[in-house]
Amino acid sequence: MGLEGILQLPTPLVGWLPPPVQAAPGSIQPGLGHLRGWGTHSSFSGPNSSLSLYLVKLFSLFKLQESESENKLDGETASDSESKSEFGGSPPVPTSDDTPEVLNRALSNLSSRWKNWWVRGILTLAMITFFFIIIYLGPMVLMTIVMCVQIKCFHEIITIGYNVYHSYDLPWFRTLSWYFLLCVNYFFYGETVTDYFFTLVQREEPLRILSKYHRFISFALYLTGFCMFVLSLVKKHYRLQFYMFGWTHVTLLIVVTQSHLIIHNLFEGMIWFIVPISCVICNDIMAYMFGFFFGRTPLIKLPNETWCGFIGGFFATVLFGLLLSYVMSGYRCFTCPVEFNNDTNSFTVDCEPSELFQLQEYNIPLVLQSVVGWKTVRMYPFQIHSIALSTFASLIGPFGGFFASGFKRAFKIKDFANTIPGHGGIMDRFDCQYLMATFVNVYIASFIRGPNPSKLIQQFLTLRPDQQLHIFNTLKAHLVDKGVLVGSEDA
Repeated sequence: MGLEGILQLPTPLVGWLPPPVQAAPGSIQPGLGHLRGWGTHSSFSGPNSSLSLYLVKLFSLFKLQESESENKLDGETASDSESKSEFGGSPPVPTSDDTPEVLNRALSNLSSRWKNWWVRGILTLAMITFFFIIIYLGPMVLMTIVMCVQIKCFHEIITIGYNVYHSYDLPWFRTLSWYFLLCVNYFFYGETVTDYFFTLVQREEPLRILSKYHRFISFALYLTGFCMFVLSLVKKHYRLQFYMFGWTHVTLLIVVTQSHLIIHNLFEGMIWFIVPISCVICNDIMAYMFGFFFGRTPLIKLPNETWCGFIGGFFATVLFGLLLSYVMSGYRCFTCPVEFNNDTNSFTVDCEPSELFQLQEYNIPLVLQSVVGWKTVRMYPFQIHSIALSTFASLIGPFGGFFASGFKRAFKIKDFANTIPGHGGIMDRFDCQYLMATFVNVYIASFIRGPNPSKLIQQFLTLRPDQQLHIFNTLKAHLVDKGVLVGSEDA
C-alpha cells in the first residue's frame, strides 16, 4: 500500500471537510504553502499528486478540533454546552463583599487569607453563641428554628433554579415550588402532630377530622399541584420545565425530609439533637483549622479539602463527642424524651433516666491497660453510641459538604447565598447536618428505640369498645399463661 492509501480518510469525513483553496500561480498560501509545495514537486507527480489534498484536509481537521477545545471551559463537555445554552447561561457568580464594615476596617492590614480566617472565626463564635441561646429557650424554640432553617435552605436552592428558569418567562415555577413545599410539610408534620399531640388532637373536632383523613388530604393537595404543573407546560420548553419539576422535588427530598427527621430526633431527647449537630460543627471547625495550618495534600479534586484537615477533624470530633456526651448525660433535661403535657399544654422533659444514661463500669482491654494504667472505667453507655455518631460526623458527614461543593461548581457559584459573611448561605452551613440527621434517625430506630407504650395506649383508646374489650381479654389470657396474673379459677 502506498502512502496515499495509508492517509486515506473515511468517505463521510472526507466529504464533510471543506475543499482546499486553490492558490494563484507563484503565490504561497499562508500556513499551507509548504503542503502545497509537496503536491507540485516532481517526486509527487503522477498517481500521488492528490497527497497534498489529504494532508490539507488532515491539517484542517486538526485545526477545527483545536479551535473547539479552546472554546470549552475547564471540564466542560459538549453536553454541558448544550445545557448551558438551553438554560440561558450559568447563574452569575456573586462577587460582592458582604463582610461587615467594622470587620473590614479592623482587618484591613491583613492578607486576604488571614482576613478570611478571622472573619470566619468571629462569626463562627457568634453562631455558636446563638446555638446555646436557642437550646436554653427550650424544644419549642428549637423546632421553630429548624422550620425557619428549612424554609431558608429551600429558598436558596430553588432560587438558583429560578435564576436559570426565569429567562424563558415561563409561568408558575416559583409558585408551584412553594406550593409543593407547603404540601410536603403538611404531610410530614401532620403525621408528627398526630403521633406526639394525640390527646390534643382528639380533644378538638376539626383537628380530629384532619388527623383521620390526613393522608387523603395530603394526596389531594399534591394532585392539585401536579395538575397545575401539567397545565403550565409551554410548547418548545417541555424538557426544561421537567428539569425544573425534578429540581423542585429533589430539593424537597433533601431539605424537608431531613428537617423532619431532625425534629423526630429532638423528640427522642435533646441529647440526640445537640450531640450530633455539635459533632458536625466541631468537625467543620477542626477540619478547617488543621487544613489551614497543616494541610498540603488535597483529599479530593474539589479544592480546600486536605488529608490533614480530614484526619485531624476525625480525632478531634471523636474526643469532643465523648466529653460532650459525658457532660450532657448527667442532666435529665437533655436525656428525657420531649413530651407534650396535656394538663399544662406545654412540653416537658422530666423522667427517670434510662440505663443508657446511668454510669456503668466497663473493663478496659488488656492491650490498653498497660498504657493507661487502669483496669476499669466508669462511663455512660451513651458515650459508646457517641463514638458512632462522631465517627459518622467526621468521616461520612463531610461528603454532604463535598456534594454541595460539587453542586455549586456545576452552576459556577461560590455560595448558595450571602446570608452569613464569610460562610455563605444557610445551606452552606447545613449541608452536612442534613446527612447527619438521617443517620441519627436510622441509628435510633435500629439500635435504641423500643416499643412505645404511650403510643400503643393512644391507639388503643381510639378503637371501638368491642375492639378494646377483645384486646383486653386477649392480653389478660396471655398474662395468665405467663403467670403474671392469677386466673379466676385459681383465685
